[in-house]
Amino acid sequence: MRCRTVHGFVVIGVSGLLGVASSVGAAEHGGKEHGGAAHEHGGQAVSAEPSAEQIRQTIQQHVQGIATEQGTFSIDDPVTGTTRNLEFVRVHDRVGKTGDLYYSCTDMRDTQTGEVLDLDFDVEATGEQLKVVDQRIHKVEGQARYTYDEQDNRIPVSSPDSGALQ
Repeated sequence: MRCRTVHGFVVIGVSGLLGVASSVGAAEHGGKEHGGAAHEHGGQAVSAEPSAEQIRQTIQQHVQGIATEQGTFSIDDPVTGTTRNLEFVRVHDRVGKTGDLYYSCTDMRDTQTGEVLDLDFDVEATGEQLKVVDQRIHKVEGQARYTYDEQDNRIPVSSPDSGALQ
């Protein structure tokens, strides 16, 4: 019988038969390459479905990145016809999924009027990348501008002041 190690494997030859057994503790990557918190090739460990925390962080980083770059986070308000300059307050805890997009809401304060707006953000997951692909004003001072039906379609809400759809 002859034994020798070749590329981390123990090769055993017995009476013309050849057997191969893995050497204990001789793995090339030590379990880091495929899974676990320590990845050999770097990057953040992302599961097939991103976590709620990853969605919230993506939204917060998106808002803060724009605010840093432009001095404020701005959004066009289709109801008032103005551009609102907003200050980030918080991302809501709830995260959901509609079709291929994840979503969550934020509270933002209008820097001119002081009003609190609830903005909805849609996040797309492509591979290991998360990206905000849409944002819109959902509520102003708690008054909803739209709601959703059973198929997650947006339905405008009547304004209590005018009775018209917004």
